[in-house]
Order: sequence, then structure tokens, then C-alpha cells
Amino acid sequence: MYLLELGGEDDAFAAREATSAATGVRRIAPGLAVANAVNPERVRGLAYTHRASDLLGRTDADLETARALLETAPIDREGSVAVRATDVHGSTGVSTARAERELGSVLVDRGFTVDLDDPDHVLRAAFSEGPLEGGGELEADAETGDLFADAGAEADSLEERVSVCALGWLAAESVRDFGDRAPTDKPFFQPGSMDPLLARAAANIAGAGPGATILDPMCGTGGGLVEAGLVGADIVGTDAQEKMVRGARENLEHFLEPDEPSPTGVDRGEWTVARGDATRLPLADDSVDGVVFDAPYGRQSKIETHRLEDLVAGALAEARRVAPRAVMIADRSWTSEARAAGWELEAAFERRVHRSLTRYVLVLERREPST
Repeated sequence: MYLLELGGEDDAFAAREATSAATGVRRIAPGLAVANAVNPERVRGLAYTHRASDLLGRTDADLETARALLETAPIDREGSVAVRATDVHGSTGVSTARAERELGSVLVDRGFTVDLDDPDHVLRAAFSEGPLEGGGELEADAETGDLFADAGAEADSLEERVSVCALGWLAAESVRDFGDRAPTDKPFFQPGSMDPLLARAAANIAGAGPGATILDPMCGTGGGLVEAGLVGADIVGTDAQEKMVRGARENLEHFLEPDEPSPTGVDRGEWTVARGDATRLPLADDSVDGVVFDAPYGRQSKIETHRLEDLVAGALAEARRVAPRAVMIADRSWTSEARAAGWELEAAFERRVHRSLTRYVLVLERREPST
């Protein structure tokens, strides 16, 4: 069993992304989840999971019971250790410095030496209290397709307050280099570009990774393609505007052409970008593993040849033809159009950007015709 330390403001979304690197993911407290197994290499590429640890045990979120747990837990390792503690969202009031000292003293009593600079093992102690809420996961109206929060489920979860301290041996950490790829710092920038954290999470949910091919049929500046390529996926991008195609190529050359491996430790993906119509893709059926796209945002979008509704509907239909899975990001619910195109809505999430913009993330699975 593994402990996952989640990041961001939406645990449900973070846990959904974590399933690309772990099996049996389930949330146990605000900011914390457990998993049956993890792929450490994939954990390195997650956006909203910071760490995965081999779970030693869990108890209530107070230092006395955490210490008792550590004193009695079976430990099958030796060498030097360091203890790192966190109080998730400051929810418990536990002093992390005191926790590190006291838990460290337990380990010394059990035969370990302390090395804060280069330890053989790092013990993570995560304390968390609060309601186990649903976060930004949404439901879709069966008739209209409109997205809404499941108020009933959230009300039930608000009554389920949890208090957890989880101890685990650090197994993998995600690479926190997203600030190096802020949209405004890329060689080519356009307003409205997606931040790299959300782009990475969407790529992971779509199945990006070594051996996979990911398509973005409305690639814009190429931010989503960059993130998919940095976790090892080969990528294909199209855009209707030649300016965007040139800019995306510039960004992809900058981030994916270096010879050394990606910061996540895998080889950077191969890439192709060309001008094209998302409603008429020059690709064979089932030619890619997943599709990610950021749909145009209403009146601020520049659409030369299609009405917005026709463009999105056509892109969804083509995405279903070429891939079994898609992750669509938009400023509204397009679930009716997605269902009409033959998609099943696996999950939906709400991501607030600022007062006037909320992004919706739709996770779509191909609906096979009934026989």
C-alpha cells in the first residue's frame, strides 16, 4: 500500500490524475490518498501528486498516536534516516518540527542513524483533518448534459470529518519544474494559454507516457503537447491557424529537441505539428492512444470557417474516430455534443481560473455500439 500526497485545490481531480501512475487510488483525508501500487517513474511526471511513499501505517492526526504507531510498526530496513513532516493545509495544528524530532528519536531508538542531508531513507509523516469532500467533480444532467455539483453527495461528505496521520517511506517524488514553462516565458506566447500544471494533468489522464501517441487537434501554442512529450509520449498536433502552427513548432523545438532526457527521467517524445482542420483530421481510425484539446472559448475565439458549435461537435466526432479516450477542456459544458458524437462521460471537473473564467475538464471514453 502506498501513501499519495496530493497538491492543488481539488483532491478529486488530483486523485483522478494519480490513476495514471497508480492503481486502486482512494482518498483518505484532505490532501491524502492511498493506492495499491504505484509506478515510480510515472509518479515523477504527475502534476497534482507531490509524493508517493510506501505506507508504514496510519492513525489519528496527533503526535502521540503517530509516535506509538512508529514504535510498534514492523520495519524491514536499516541505515540512515531523515523524517519529513507536513500538516496538510495547516489543518491539525501539529508542530511539524516537533514531529520530526520525536519521530526521529523513535527511529534512533530502533537502530537508525540520522542524516538530514543524504539519508538512505526518508520517513514521511502527513497529518490531515477535515471533511472528506468531493472537490470539483461534477455530474451531468441526463437530459440536458449540463454539469452541476452533486450537492447531495457533498452534503453527506461534509458530515464525514476525518483525522489522519499517515507514515510512509518515500518512494518517489514528482518533478516540480512547471515554473520553468510558464506560458509567458515560452518562446511563443499567446493570451489564454493553459498553465503547464493543468496541461500535464490532462495529458496524463489522456494516457500520455512512453510508448503512447497523443493528439491535440487544436494545439494552439503547443502547451499541452509539450507536457505530453515531457512524460515520454509521441505527439501529433494540428491547428487551423498557420501562426499557431509556427509558434507551436517553436515551443516544441525548445522543450523537446534537447538530447538529454526529460526532467521526469524519460526520453522526450517525438513530435509532428501541421496546419489542419480538427473536424477533418488526416489520420487513420484508431491511430492515436488519446486526444487532449482545449476548446475555443466563446466569442473571444477566432474561428474562420466554422460556427463554434459545429467546430466542437466535429472535433469530438473526429477524436472518437482516431482514439478511444479524450480529455476536453472548455469554458462550458459540451456533454450533449460529446454524447452525440459517441462518447461516454467518465468524469468531469471544474477548475476555477479567475472570476470571469472557469475551465471544465471532461474525461471521455469511447462508447461502443451495443450489439
